[in-house]
Amino acid sequence: MKTTQWPNVTLRELTLDDAEDRYQWCKDKEVTQHLNMPDKYPPFSREETQNWIDMCINKTNGYEQKAIITEDGKHIGWIDLKNIDRMNKHAELGVAIGDKTYWGKGYGLAAMREMLQWGFEELGLNKIWLRVEVDNEQAIKSYKLIGYVEEGILRQDRLRNGEFVDRLRMSILREEFFNEESGPSKVS
Repeated sequence: MKTTQWPNVTLRELTLDDAEDRYQWCKDKEVTQHLNMPDKYPPFSREETQNWIDMCINKTNGYEQKAIITEDGKHIGWIDLKNIDRMNKHAELGVAIGDKTYWGKGYGLAAMREMLQWGFEELGLNKIWLRVEVDNEQAIKSYKLIGYVEEGILRQDRLRNGEFVDRLRMSILREEFFNEESGPSKVS
């Protein structure tokens, strides 16, 4: 990872107050275009959104999901680790910046850096992987910038708008993350 200066973000536990932001973001088809969502509109009702967040809070759905908060306290998205395999010490990462005014400014990368550190240090993981649609070029570029490497193509891995699309599996290892951390962007 380069010593790029990204914005400061905080990851905090979700609260039920986050449900309305999430509900509104998930109604925006541009926000959900590359997210794994039900093929209906809106993808979730307010009640379903509240129930999901409640399950995240109570840790009953297998997700370690956190809210992404800007330096000035604004809730702009979420990030999570799921499919946590404690025996083999790996998990899948997912991230979404729901507030589009924060797109393209490094907030997703800053949140990923925080979540990677948390996953490697607090959960003792060795590898954190993700799946990204092969046509999501901006996301792939961002993941490479933070240190992810390509593992392979998952053929017809997601049904999107009635068609199957391939996804790229990428990962970063604990040693790669901590060997790359240096200079002014180092997580404290």
